[in-house]
Amino acid sequence: MPWYDSAVFYHIYPLGLCGCAHENDGQAVPGAFQKLDAWAAHAFELGCSAIYIGPLFESGSHGYDTVDYRRVDRRLGANEEFAAWVAACHARGQKVIVDGVFNHVGRGFFAFRDLQEHREGSAYRDWFCDVNFWGNNEYNDGFSYANWGGHNLLVKLNQRNPAVQQYHFDTVRFWVEQFDIDGIRLDAADVLDFGFMQNLRRFTEGLKPDFWLMGEVIHGDYSRWANPAMLHSVTNYELHKGLWSGHNDHNYFEIAHTMRRLQGLCGDTRLYTFSDNHDVERLPNKLRNRAHIRHIAILVYTLWGIPSIYYGSEFGIEGKKEWGSDWPLRPCLDLADYEGALETDPITSVYAALGRLKAAEPALTYGKPQELLLTTERYAFARVLDGRALVTVLNNADAPARLELPLPVPAEDAEDLLADCAGSQDVAARVENGRLIVELPGNYGTVLGLGQ
Repeated sequence: MPWYDSAVFYHIYPLGLCGCAHENDGQAVPGAFQKLDAWAAHAFELGCSAIYIGPLFESGSHGYDTVDYRRVDRRLGANEEFAAWVAACHARGQKVIVDGVFNHVGRGFFAFRDLQEHREGSAYRDWFCDVNFWGNNEYNDGFSYANWGGHNLLVKLNQRNPAVQQYHFDTVRFWVEQFDIDGIRLDAADVLDFGFMQNLRRFTEGLKPDFWLMGEVIHGDYSRWANPAMLHSVTNYELHKGLWSGHNDHNYFEIAHTMRRLQGLCGDTRLYTFSDNHDVERLPNKLRNRAHIRHIAILVYTLWGIPSIYYGSEFGIEGKKEWGSDWPLRPCLDLADYEGALETDPITSVYAALGRLKAAEPALTYGKPQELLLTTERYAFARVLDGRALVTVLNNADAPARLELPLPVPAEDAEDLLADCAGSQDVAARVENGRLIVELPGNYGTVLGLGQ
């Protein structure tokens, strides 16, 4: 089976983590890649077998206004440093995924500069969408063009232009040859040309075995993007919303219905599962009850999908958009501030335990999902494989709960697989008269092991 089926991702926004200037001043943060290596090693301790790092390449500001696809952002360092960092990740057994910002470029991109200089005579005029030499914009270019999200800082590329496609394919080949990356997260995949993505899939399949393509898609039928002809996976924003609102509203039906719908649409395709990322507010800022961070971490790892952690989420940090800015979601952090958290912090500890479970229990990757109980405030389901079942049991009510569940596999007893985490509470679980009886504390959840 391909590596990404069983992967756990750790997501790093490097410009934020390393404390880089918000506008590119050309100055490297001293020791940026050493810091990134320390965080990748920390992610390994959490059981993360893959790192998604991005945006990474030279840009004017936040990283998604790319001006040079072939150069690591100089605020972070040099290409050689990134290559060494990837090699260090590989030595630990971690795969590396980078951001592919192929929908748009920054205004400093060489082809756009040529368009500014040569206008109608530019050899690159057809690299961009809807160029209108009778128009203008706030930069007084003397022409207008299509952009992403209404921002003229982000100039939309014409993905149907064969020359643009070839430029991107050459860029991907460069990344593989120079850095040995293992996959790409396609930024703004929901507005990329389908033909481009299909061609990219064929190109990368011939470039490197098990090269992984994941797309940023917010809404819609995810199977339109994630399928054997195009991308391997997409961001599961639908589940992301259900994870926090389902707990705030005491409505596990939302989460369960979401999973049924998505599996009906996507079948065996594993969607990229997350509780927060660089574009959305941190989980503690959205949850009414902080205790439910544990529940959501368990769901991210045990529902069908590819789990991921956004840097700092394992420490339960906060982060809220302010004045329309996403930078508070992308903070500069110091690992030294969280020394001992693996042993003492209930959130960090449960993430690490779930990482160990994911590595040790194939049922969490390949096991068939089986719903056992669903109410507004209680949810139980199993992942079943070869006579082994891992049973997720959750209670989001203040009062303790007694659950009586069908046995998904023959078993004589049940083991609480998260009992050794910091802050764990006593869970009474037993097999009685062919049923699984579980007594859960209020606002608590765990994973039980049954069978072989």
